[in-house]
Amino acid sequence: MQPYRARLGALCCSVVLTTVLPATAASAAPSVCATVLSGKAVAGPTVTSAWRVQIEARTAVFYHLPGSRLSPSRWLEPTDAAALLVLSRGHAADGRCWLRVRLPWRPNDATGWINARKVVLQKTPWRIAVSTDQRALTLFRAGAPVRTFEVVVGKPSTPTPEGLFAITWAIPWYPNEFLGSWVLDLTAHSDVLKQFDGGIGTVAIHGRGGSSLLDPVGTAASHGCVRVANDAIDWLVRTIGEHQVAGTPVRIS
Repeated sequence: MQPYRARLGALCCSVVLTTVLPATAASAAPSVCATVLSGKAVAGPTVTSAWRVQIEARTAVFYHLPGSRLSPSRWLEPTDAAALLVLSRGHAADGRCWLRVRLPWRPNDATGWINARKVVLQKTPWRIAVSTDQRALTLFRAGAPVRTFEVVVGKPSTPTPEGLFAITWAIPWYPNEFLGSWVLDLTAHSDVLKQFDGGIGTVAIHGRGGSSLLDPVGTAASHGCVRVANDAIDWLVRTIGEHQVAGTPVRIS
């Protein structure tokens, strides 16, 4: 558990990047992606399904579809996320197939292109919706609601950020501690707290224990994280699968 201490210390509980699709990419031969993706109909998340990519090695990230003379914008390390959410279909450029993904760093809508050959692709029927008004979290499978839980969301001065995010890590924790039995890190970060507890203000869905039990579910009292009862988050992780949780889309509204 010790390697996760530094990561969890950054929780908030812890230039918008735009992508321009060159005309040449749109007209590139589809056989490149068809081959790399083994004919899979990869697309952005819908109400019934989504695609996740597992990060197994250091991977170059491009903020625009790469060409022969374009250097990586940044590098994605396996320690940045166990898996990321795919946001669009594969595109061919520079003789390769590229996937646009939600990135795990600021800003909250950051996206980038990664080489499809460098990741492991998997389809998922799961998605999570969090309503800050209703203070509720709902798990969906193939578009159908499976179960809904009351949650604690961010207080007015440190609201839970809204948007389309994804889970980056599913970390087992200590049920009697503040973060409860599981911490599901998100690609989301606080819009108010640029730094928190020595970290970068990462937002998570996590359990409840210790002093976090003082704020009852159904209230707005956190620094931005979504707090769920331990038995609820235990069920959530068990239902999706501990090793399939990362990359699950999370819509907060």
